[in-house]
Amino acid sequence: MDTQQMNLALVAVLQEWDPFKIGWDLYEPEIADTVVAIRDIDDPKELAEKIKSIYEFAFDESIQMEKCMDVARKLLIIKNDASCSI
Repeated sequence: MDTQQMNLALVAVLQEWDPFKIGWDLYEPEIADTVVAIRDIDDPKELAEKIKSIYEFAFDESIQMEKCMDVARKLLIIKNDASCSI
């Protein structure tokens, strides 16, 4: 999986997530910020905290940490699968 394919897979997971149930198309800046963040973060807890801060800052609403952990794990699986195949 090349970088473009990985990014598309990451975006698909984040679009499906929809933490505030407002429609995936309203998260474009947050999805972009999360995809950038994942490049430098390999720890699920650290990534979950980053995701939580990105989305909560943008929407001024709280998200359960466990929901952020679930999506962080999914994203890191994609990232790790991509790096193993390169």
